[in-house]
Amino acid sequence: MNPFEQSNKGIVPTCIMVEHPPFQGTAFQVKVWNAMKEIPRGEVRTYTEIAVQIGHQNSARAVANACGQNPYPPIVPCHRVVRSDGSLGGYSAEGGVETKRRLLSAEGVEFSAPS
Repeated sequence: MNPFEQSNKGIVPTCIMVEHPPFQGTAFQVKVWNAMKEIPRGEVRTYTEIAVQIGHQNSARAVANACGQNPYPPIVPCHRVVRSDGSLGGYSAEGGVETKRRLLSAEGVEFSAPS
């Protein structure tokens, strides 16, 4: 059972030590996915912060779109990227935003704002 299947059954691994095949996407998507891999467990970043980190400060929406195309959630932790207004934003993996909320909660991050 892979970590994503485990998380969908309510079992959230405490440490994911899983390799993934090389990313296949645009150069921009790969930059976003690599930036997401650097977000520590229990922390979040905004789409804008990721955009600035990868050198595209005006591309928060494009970062959100790249997150939505993430081929390896939650191994590449797109659930750790949220909106600047304090809401969760989207989550394209199975279970949608509720899965994102559950994954973040398991890492000690709580959101009270509606998503």
